[in-house]
Amino acid sequence: MENQPNAIGSLFESAGNYLETRVNLLKLKAIDKSSDIVSSVVSRVVIMIIFTFGFIILNIGSSIWLGDAMGKIYYGFFVVGGFYLLLAIVLIIFKGKWLKSPLNNLVIKKMLN
Repeated sequence: MENQPNAIGSLFESAGNYLETRVNLLKLKAIDKSSDIVSSVVSRVVIMIIFTFGFIILNIGSSIWLGDAMGKIYYGFFVVGGFYLLLAIVLIIFKGKWLKSPLNNLVIKKMLN
C-alpha cells in the first residue's frame, strides 16, 4: 500500500515530463516552420528586387528605343505605359484565378510541409 502513492506520484511526474516535452517539441516545430517561411519570403523578396531593377532598366531602354523609332522619345514611353495599363486591367479581371489562388496554395503548402 505504501508503494501505491509513490507509483501514482511517479506516474504524474512522468505525465508532466511528457507534456513538457510535447510542448517543447511543438515550440521547436513552430520555430522551424516560421524560420522556413521567413527565409523563403526574404529570399524571394531579394530576387524580386533585383528582378525589378533589371525590369525597370529594360523598360526604360525599350521606351527610348521605341520612341526613337517613332520619331519622338516620349511616344515610346506612352506605348510602354499603355501596355502596362492593359496588363494591369487584365490582371485585375483575372486576379482570383491567376494571383490569389496560386498564392493561397503556396502558403498552405509551405505551412503543411
